[in-house]
Amino acid sequence: MTTTQTGVPTEKPAIDPHLRRLAVVVVLGAIMTVLDTTIVNVALPTLGQDFDASLSSIQWVATGYMLALSMAIPLTGWAVQRFGARTMWLVSLGLFIAGSLFCGLAWNVTSLVAFRVVQGLGGGMLMPVGQTMLARAAGPDRMGRVMSIVSVPAMMAPVFGPLLGGVVVDHLNWRWMFYVNVPFCAFALIAAIRLLPRTDERDPGSKLDFLGMALLSPGLAALVYGLSEAAEGSGGLRAMVGTIGGAVLIASFAVHALRKRDGALVDLRLLRSRAWASAVGGLFFYSGAMFGLMMLVPLYARIVRGDTALEAGMLLAPLGVGAAVMMPLSGRLADRHGSRVLAPAGLLIMVTGTVLLTGIDGGTPRLALMGAVLLIGVGHGMLAPSLMAAAYQGLPRASIPTATTGSNILLRVGGSFGVAAIAVLLQVAIRDRIPGASGNLNEAAAGQAPALLMSAFSDTLWWAAGIASIGLIATLFLPARPAAPAGE
Repeated sequence: MTTTQTGVPTEKPAIDPHLRRLAVVVVLGAIMTVLDTTIVNVALPTLGQDFDASLSSIQWVATGYMLALSMAIPLTGWAVQRFGARTMWLVSLGLFIAGSLFCGLAWNVTSLVAFRVVQGLGGGMLMPVGQTMLARAAGPDRMGRVMSIVSVPAMMAPVFGPLLGGVVVDHLNWRWMFYVNVPFCAFALIAAIRLLPRTDERDPGSKLDFLGMALLSPGLAALVYGLSEAAEGSGGLRAMVGTIGGAVLIASFAVHALRKRDGALVDLRLLRSRAWASAVGGLFFYSGAMFGLMMLVPLYARIVRGDTALEAGMLLAPLGVGAAVMMPLSGRLADRHGSRVLAPAGLLIMVTGTVLLTGIDGGTPRLALMGAVLLIGVGHGMLAPSLMAAAYQGLPRASIPTATTGSNILLRVGGSFGVAAIAVLLQVAIRDRIPGASGNLNEAAAGQAPALLMSAFSDTLWWAAGIASIGLIATLFLPARPAAPAGE
C-alpha cells in the first residue's frame, strides 16, 4: 500500500504490460545462465571418472563458472552507464552462447574449465543488467514483486538444472549439457532484439575504474583458488599464496574504492545503508550454503546411494517446487511489510531443512530426503526476493546500477566460496573418516566403506547449516519497514 497526501491508502501500482514484457526478456536470457550453475552438479562424478580427477580438481567446472560470473559482474555498473542496458544485454548473451558451444567441444578438464570461464564472463552480466532494467522500470513500490520475477531463474535452476543434467548424462553425452544452451539462448537473443526498447539511459562519458578492476577481479579469483587448493595435501604453498594474495588485493580495492569520490567500480559507501549492508550480508552466506547444498546432495545420491544421474537430479527438484510456491507470495509481502521478518524466517527454515539432512543414512527413504529438500526450497522462496528487494530500500535511482553490481558480486562470490568450501570440507571429511582415502571421485564411486562415506557427508552438511546460520544473523539487522528512496 502507498499513501496519498491526504493520508488515504492506495493500492500499489500493478505490473503493467511494458514491465511484463521486460520481465519475460530478462527471464528468457537469464534462466540458462542460472541453470548452468547447477546442471553440471549431477555430472561431476561422471566428469571426475572420465578425466580421472579428484573432487577438488573437478569442482572447478562448477566453481570456475561461478567465479567468472563474479569477475564479470564488477564491469556491469560501468558498462550499463557507458553503453546502455540493451546493448550490454545483447553482447553478454552472445558471449554466453559462444562459451556454451566451446564447452561442448572441450577435450580435457583444463579446457572445459577455461571455456566455462568464457561462458561465465558472458553470463555474469546478464542477471545484473536485467535486474537493473527491471529495478529502473518498477520503482520502489513494485520492487518486491519485480524481484520475485527476477528470482524465477534461481527458482528454476534447482528444479530443471539437475533434472536436465541427469537426462543428458544418463541418455546422451555430457557435452549436450552445453550444446542445449545454444538454440535456447538464440531464441532469447531474438526476443531481446524485438522487445527491448531502443531508448536507454546511458552516459557516454562514463569512465571505467581500471585500477579497481585490476584489484578486485584478480583478488576474487585468487581467494577462491587458494581455498580450493587447500584441499590438496601438497597444495599448502599455493593455498597460502592464493588466499593471502587475494585478501590483500581485495583489501586494497576497498581502500581505493573508499578514497575514490566518484566512479568506483563498486561504491562501498553503500555500506552506510543499513538495508543494503544487511541484505547483501545475508545474500552472501545464504548463497554459499545454497550452492554448496546443490552440489552436495547430488554427489551424495550418486556416490553413496548409487543413484543414476536423473535420480540424483530428482532429489533437488522439491527445492524448486518449494521456492515456486513461496516466491510470488513473499514478493508481495516484502512490498507491503518489508523484509525484517520474512528474510530471517526463510533462512531459519532453510537451516532447519539442512539440519534434517544431517541425519541421513543408508536406510533413509527417498521421500524423507525430498521432504527436507522441499523445506529448504520453502525457505529459499521466502528469503531470496525479500533480500533482493531490501537491498534497494532507501537508495536513489542513480545508485541502482552500482547497488545491483555490488549485491550480485557478493551473491556470486558467496556461491563460489560455498561450492569450493563444501568440496574442500567433504574431501577432508572423507580423508578423516576413511583411512588411506585421497578424495578421488573414482575411489569414492567404487563403493568402499559406505557407512563412513555417509558420515563424511553428514559432517559436511553440518558445515552448510553453519554457513547459512551466519546469514541468519545478518538479516536480523534489516530495517523493520520499507524506506522511501533518498532524495526522491
